[in-house]
Amino acid sequence: MGLLTRIKGPRDLDRLSHEQLDQLAAEIRTFLVDAVSKTGGHLGPNLGVVELTIALHRVFESPKDKVLLDTGHQSYVHKLLTGRQDFSRLRAKDGLSGYPSRAESDHDVIENSHASTVLGWADGLAKANEVLKKDAHVAAVIGDGALTGGMAWEALNNIAAAKDRPLVIVVNDNERSYAPTIGGLANHLATLRTTDGYERFLTRTKEVLEKTPVVGRPLYETLHGAKKGLKDFITPQGMFEDLGLKYVGPIDGHDIEALESALTRAKRFGGPVIVHCLTEKGRGYQPAVQDEADRFHAVGVIHPDTGLPVAASGADWTSVFGDEMVKLGKDREDVVAITAAMLQPVGLKRFAETFPDRVYDVGIAEQHGAVSAAGLATGGLHPVFAVYATFLNRAFDQLLMDVALHKCGVTFVLDRAGVTGTDGASHNGMWDMSILQCVPGLRLAAPRDAEQLRLQLREAVDVDDAPTVVRYSKGMVGPAVPAVGKVGGMDVLRKADAARPDVLLVSVGALAPMCLEIASLLDKQGISTTVVDPRWVKPVDEALAPLAEQHRVVVTVEDNSRAGGVGSAIAQALRDAGVDVPLRDFGIPPRFLDHASRKEVMAEIGLTAPDIARQVTGLVSKLDGRYGRGAADSVTIADSVEPARD
Repeated sequence: MGLLTRIKGPRDLDRLSHEQLDQLAAEIRTFLVDAVSKTGGHLGPNLGVVELTIALHRVFESPKDKVLLDTGHQSYVHKLLTGRQDFSRLRAKDGLSGYPSRAESDHDVIENSHASTVLGWADGLAKANEVLKKDAHVAAVIGDGALTGGMAWEALNNIAAAKDRPLVIVVNDNERSYAPTIGGLANHLATLRTTDGYERFLTRTKEVLEKTPVVGRPLYETLHGAKKGLKDFITPQGMFEDLGLKYVGPIDGHDIEALESALTRAKRFGGPVIVHCLTEKGRGYQPAVQDEADRFHAVGVIHPDTGLPVAASGADWTSVFGDEMVKLGKDREDVVAITAAMLQPVGLKRFAETFPDRVYDVGIAEQHGAVSAAGLATGGLHPVFAVYATFLNRAFDQLLMDVALHKCGVTFVLDRAGVTGTDGASHNGMWDMSILQCVPGLRLAAPRDAEQLRLQLREAVDVDDAPTVVRYSKGMVGPAVPAVGKVGGMDVLRKADAARPDVLLVSVGALAPMCLEIASLLDKQGISTTVVDPRWVKPVDEALAPLAEQHRVVVTVEDNSRAGGVGSAIAQALRDAGVDVPLRDFGIPPRFLDHASRKEVMAEIGLTAPDIARQVTGLVSKLDGRYGRGAADSVTIADSVEPARD
C-alpha cells in the first residue's frame, strides 16, 4: 500500500504519473477486498468505481467543487482519497459510515442514501453557484440503475433548461443496480455502449466544410440543423441531447487518462454535460465478477480469497417471506409480485424463478410501482409489492391517492422495518407505522415470528378492497412465540393472575420476546402484567379498550417512531372509547440515528427490557402513591381471555 498511504487528500493525486495512478487503483482494490471482507459492506460497487473516483478528484477540486455520489454506497474510494483510510470499524459504532457523512469530512455533501436524488441536488447546487457567482463546479455521479427513477428525469428536465449553467453528470454505466438493470433506458444505454461518438464525426465534418469556400458554412449549418436524423443514424445518443444536454462518451471507466480527458472537456464546456462511463461492477475480484446475482453488491463478513461467508446464517425474515410467496403463488394464480430493482434483497428471487411471467421489476421507481400495482389490482390481480420499509416513504402519495382512494387490493411487504443499524439514518425503517396511520382503510400487520409472518401474509392477500401492509425486521427470525389465549383479534402472550392486573403491555411485531422479558422483570417487582400482540396494529382492535380498562396502566412497545406510531393510535382509541387509563408509549425517538449495530442502537435509545421495566416500575409506583391499591374489579382478566386455539 505504498502509494495509498501517501494520499491524505485529493490534491496528493496531482503529483502521481498515470503509471502510478494505475498502481494506486490496484492498491485500492486490494485494500477494499481485505477491509470489507472483515466488516461487511458494499464491495462490488466500489470495486467498479476506483478509476472513475480517482479521475474525478484529479479534475475537480473538492471540497470547493462539489463531487456528488448518488445513493452513496459507492463512496468507499472517495473516502480513501479524502483522508479516511481506517476501515477497521466500517459501518460500526464510532467508525466510518458506509455512506457519505458530513460529520466525517467537508468532502461529503449528500448523506441521504436513497437513489435517484443526486441530480436534484446537483441542479440546486449549480443554481446556487450561479446566483452567488461562485467560481466552482458540480459533478454528479449517477448509476444507470438510479436513472430508472423518475426523480432523476425530473431533474434532467430542469438541468437542461439552463444551457450555460455548468454541471457535469457522470453516468456510471455498469449495466446493474443491485442486479442487471432493466427497462427501456437500460436498453438505450446498452446501445450507446456499442457505438462510436457522434461528436467526433460532427467536429471532423465542421473542419472540412468550413474550409470549403462559399457553400461550406451554410452546408454545415444545414447539417447541424438536421442533426437529430444524422445523430440517430450515427449513434442513438439523441435522447440526452434532445433534452438539451451535451453528451460525451461512451468512455472506458477503467482508463484513468481517458476519463480525465473527458471530464476536463466536460468541465470546460460551460453548460450541462453528460459523461457516459462504462464500468465493471466487482472489477478485479474474481468471486464478485463471477457472482451473477448482484456482483457482491453488499456482503457480510467473508473469506477474502474465496468470497464465501465466514459464518453460516440461519433463516431470516426475508427468506421466510420468499418461501411463503412461492407457496402463495402456487395456491393463487392471481398473485403477482413487484420489486423496485431489488429482486434478491427482498426475497423474490425464488418466486421469479418459479413464476417468471408474474413478477415485475419496475427499476428504482417506487412511485411507479405503487401506481402500477393499483392498475394490476383493478385489472383483477393481487399484487404484492416487496420493498424496504424506508423506501416506502417515496411512494406515500401513490399509496394514498392511487391505491387507498381507489380501494385497490394491494399488499405492501416492508422488509428491514424498524432499527436496521449499520446502514445508518436513512436506512432505518422507523417511519412506516407513523405515516400509514392516516391512510383510510389501510390494514397493517406486524408479525412477531415466522409462523405469524406466513399467516398474516395470507390474511393480507385475502383483502381485495383495501391496501394491506405486512412489516418485519432485518436479520434472523427469533424463536416462535406461542399465544396462550385470544381477546378479540389479539393474541395474549402472557396472562396475569391478579384480579386487576397492573400493566397491559402491548407488544408490536418482533419485539414480543423482549416484551415477555419486560413482563418477567416486572413480575419480580410484584407488578402483574398482561402481554398482548395485536397482530394487526391498524386499525386498533375493538377489544383493546375494554381490556385496557381492566388494567391500571397501558404500555406500548414498538420498533417505530414514537411520533404518530402505534402507541399514539392506541392512545387515541382509548380516548375515543372513554377509557381513562394512563398510557406510556416506548419506541424510537423522532431523531435520525447514527450507524451502529441494532443492539447498540436499541440500547442507546433505551429500547431494551431492563430500561423499559425500570421506567414502568417507576410509573406504577407513582400510581400506588397517588391512588393506593384499588379494590379488584368484579371481572378478572382470566374471564375475558379466550383460550388459544390450535
